[in-house]
Amino acid sequence: MKRFLIVLSSVIALIVIYDAVYYRFGWYIDMHPDRKVSTFVKVSGQKMYIDQGNGYEAFEIRGVNMGSGEPGEWPTDFEIDKETYMRWFKYIKEMGANTIRVYTIQQDVFYKAFYEYNKDKSDPLYLIHGVWVNDYIQNSHRDAYSKEFYDTFLNDCKTMLDVVHGNKKLSLGRVASAGSGSYLYDISQWIVGYILGVEWEDLTVAHTDDTYSGKEGFTSYQGEYMYTTPEASPFETMLCKVGDKLIEYESKRYKTQKPIAFSNWPTTDPFDYPERVKDFFMKCAYVDVEHIKCRDKFLSGQFASYHVYPYYPDYLNYVEDWSEFGFNDTSMFYNSNGELNTYRAYLSMLTQHHTIPVVISEFGVSTGRGIAQKDANTGRNQGNMSEKDQGLALSDCYDDIMASGCAGGCVFSWQDEWFKRTWNTMYAVDLKRTPYWSDYQTNEQYFGLLSFDPGVESSVCYVDGDVSEWNDNDLVTVNGDVSLSVKYDEKFIYFLVHKPNLDFENDVLYIPLDVTPKSGSYYCRQQRLLLDRAADFLIVLNGRENSCILVQERYESLRSTYAFEVYDYDTYVLKNIPDKDSPNFVPINMVLQTATALIYNDNQATSEAFETGRLRYGNANPKDVDFDSLADYMGCGDYIEMKLPWQLLNFADPSRMMIHDDYFDGNYGVEYLHIDEIFLGVSDGISDYRVPFSSFALKGWGNSVTYHERLKSSYYIMQGIWAHGE
Repeated sequence: MKRFLIVLSSVIALIVIYDAVYYRFGWYIDMHPDRKVSTFVKVSGQKMYIDQGNGYEAFEIRGVNMGSGEPGEWPTDFEIDKETYMRWFKYIKEMGANTIRVYTIQQDVFYKAFYEYNKDKSDPLYLIHGVWVNDYIQNSHRDAYSKEFYDTFLNDCKTMLDVVHGNKKLSLGRVASAGSGSYLYDISQWIVGYILGVEWEDLTVAHTDDTYSGKEGFTSYQGEYMYTTPEASPFETMLCKVGDKLIEYESKRYKTQKPIAFSNWPTTDPFDYPERVKDFFMKCAYVDVEHIKCRDKFLSGQFASYHVYPYYPDYLNYVEDWSEFGFNDTSMFYNSNGELNTYRAYLSMLTQHHTIPVVISEFGVSTGRGIAQKDANTGRNQGNMSEKDQGLALSDCYDDIMASGCAGGCVFSWQDEWFKRTWNTMYAVDLKRTPYWSDYQTNEQYFGLLSFDPGVESSVCYVDGDVSEWNDNDLVTVNGDVSLSVKYDEKFIYFLVHKPNLDFENDVLYIPLDVTPKSGSYYCRQQRLLLDRAADFLIVLNGRENSCILVQERYESLRSTYAFEVYDYDTYVLKNIPDKDSPNFVPINMVLQTATALIYNDNQATSEAFETGRLRYGNANPKDVDFDSLADYMGCGDYIEMKLPWQLLNFADPSRMMIHDDYFDGNYGVEYLHIDEIFLGVSDGISDYRVPFSSFALKGWGNSVTYHERLKSSYYIMQGIWAHGE
């Protein structure tokens, strides 16, 4: 018995040691050193090719980027389950896409689902797998040769290879911003490429190049599979080293190769722009993968990967002489209406510059109500686009991608992402709570083809003229013969106004709201409206074209943070601080990232703003044929239905009912205040009496969000192009 226990213990110890050495530390013995390395996908010229069994055929990447987030969860929680992945893969394939791209190692369930989805299919989904570089490392003082950057980057590349080949076990936190688990499913047979890195921080690139400029060993690398040309910078040399060692590892351990690319975007593109453009956009760094070459031993080859959106930074919109970029004739970039398409021109610059395939690995537009950047030429904006407009913009972008000679592209993104932030709204919300509500003002949350709408099966209300969702329990206040009902969910606060014999285009209705106890006015000077509470907002319903929301000037969130950029004054100077009871109600605006200084040739020009408080008329029910996802309100008979996003009313976190505190009462910016009720009134403006208010109780939902999936209109537009050839 004793001998048996010793043997058993030894066997268990050997198993544990083997498991640790093989699956966790990545040690291996090459048992087949003479086996030839093979590849089923390779590049030739500016095209990619896949071996379909009867030889190599040209492969056009029609892809979607897939994140790891769901409502109520952070992306690093990796909570998406197998059934969800299987459903999404089916939707993606039915759309006509052939490729999914992921940015980092996912939870092990992703690879199991991907394997099971593909294993019996002759026409599988392919995968482009990324290797993430931690944001903290990129935004620190470290250069790309520091141990924390280079060693981690290289090790994560090798870990990713073990994961896709089904030979890895990862504990939580072992790889930053990555999943964990047991990776035992070999999906490498469906990998068509690796994209190494992220959108490089220009300062990290410039810092690296400056630190190691001219130093031996940092501007040249001659590897077994990749090498640098004499023009290579230190940062490009680092990329070459990492790429070469990744290829070596996969070739020697797994006897296979896949094409690789190094991530890039316009901020670090290889082009030299006019000085005024470089100065304004602080263009200080360049990454040119043409300085990285492949040896014949690398069978798969290299492709170029770029994230390119039509609206940012759009350098070409501010370039007067395009001949220096090789375009003596720019007529090809104008459409029949005389509109300039700088997006197609930029893509053409990329394919003209590169000798390898160019893949636009991110392109997209957002269906968020908020907006951060306008595309001055084609109207493909960063936000404030309906789902139909999103689909048409994606279609146009893909036409441009293929017409310019690219090897394909990947739509950003598959699903909406509630956790995301945007530079021009992040000051206004609690960034620690973003996954727990759907912020329609933050455009970055709505790039998906798949929407997460509030409610388990349907939302509590749809603005469509059908008032059957409303009942007596929703009634909040009555003023004469005008009544107001209210309800809310994780995305909107909904209103129903009723007035007998309503003349929609000629009657004007007002809804004042008292949100904060810290400020507000009993009188709205612009509308000459008397109120019996100090209101912070005033909704004005004035027909299809003139309806809007106004905010009392002291409670204007844009002023709290962007007064200098937009209005050209410091709002915290004593003379510029509005009175707590100021009767002035002003439009609600958002600051935009527009190169106004270049447009007006004036470095002191203020930033452009967008009136986000302007209300849009239309049907917001996704089941209706005339669905407009951006519609805010709609009239039907004696009723007006309306939905407003929480942030528009200065909620920083409605899941806990946190609003903006007084910006000027010792805060000097946005701080938060908890409330459990708001006060609302309604008026037709005819009476000389003060508008009465009634209380409406608010209760947050904490971390318990409800949602259901819905394929956007844009999904079906892309399906028509990719699956049906429309």
